[in-house]
Amino acid sequence: MEIDNIYCGDCTQLIKEIDNNSIDLILSDIPYGISVENWDVLHNNTNSALLGTSPAQIQAGKIFQKRGKPLNGWSEADKKIPVEYYNWVRSWVDDWLRVTKPGGSVFVFAGRRLAHRCICAFEDAGFIYKDMIGWDKQKAAHRAQHISCVFDRRKDYLTSEKWEGWKVGNLRPVFEPILWFMKPYKIGGTLADNVLEYEVGAYNETILDKYNQKTNNLFFIESQNSDKGLHPTQKPLKLMELLIELTTTKAQIVLDPFAGSATTLVAAYNLDRHFIGFEKSKEYYDIAKQRIDNLQNSQMQQSLCL
Repeated sequence: MEIDNIYCGDCTQLIKEIDNNSIDLILSDIPYGISVENWDVLHNNTNSALLGTSPAQIQAGKIFQKRGKPLNGWSEADKKIPVEYYNWVRSWVDDWLRVTKPGGSVFVFAGRRLAHRCICAFEDAGFIYKDMIGWDKQKAAHRAQHISCVFDRRKDYLTSEKWEGWKVGNLRPVFEPILWFMKPYKIGGTLADNVLEYEVGAYNETILDKYNQKTNNLFFIESQNSDKGLHPTQKPLKLMELLIELTTTKAQIVLDPFAGSATTLVAAYNLDRHFIGFEKSKEYYDIAKQRIDNLQNSQMQQSLCL
């Protein structure tokens, strides 16, 4: 499989073409399993309302135009969704372990609701769970309905007054977990020995200054206008660049099995790293491929002008 390229297809199959112990970093915004879109439905239990739309949701804007499932579930089968998500992660994570170099890092963006299932799946595959980085997005869309409004519609004004100020839903989701895993290095060896052999395993603390971050596990990076519009879950380019520079050096290989619109790959390219990406959706693959081609063609033209 060639580096510096993105491939259209099922990542669980494409990754089998990658050699053992050949990837320096895996950085991926995997599906969260919370039924945001069709590609995020990772369970067997569906019903007519799932991913449906109500008039109120249409008025709310793009983010809330699809209906998921309430946390308490609509049936006993709904309660199996976390286990099904764990099983889905376990279906591909063994290959992630195989292709990563000993001591190599894996960063996974995971939804708050099912992140714990992702952690267990990675640990059961053999990864070491290093840490959870908190990405403070600064801004986040939020819709939590006043419960008093429900009682108002029922014309139960006494109950509405009693519950004034109370809401149904969650707090504003400005925090997003980034799970940090590491492939174990040789038994009996040290991490310093692993760095000498594979050039991975440590992290570059000094790079945090470049991104105006403190030396802790809470990152404050806000999405810019250029970070929007290509994918519904598009992440900030600067955030991906930070994670790449934190754990790799130039010319190392970054893999994103769920590439989406290729933000991880663009970040790797900008930092003189090699990259490999997989994207199952033809729609997003085309966007990603065009994005990468534009970068590579621009660099070629600049080289010709020198």
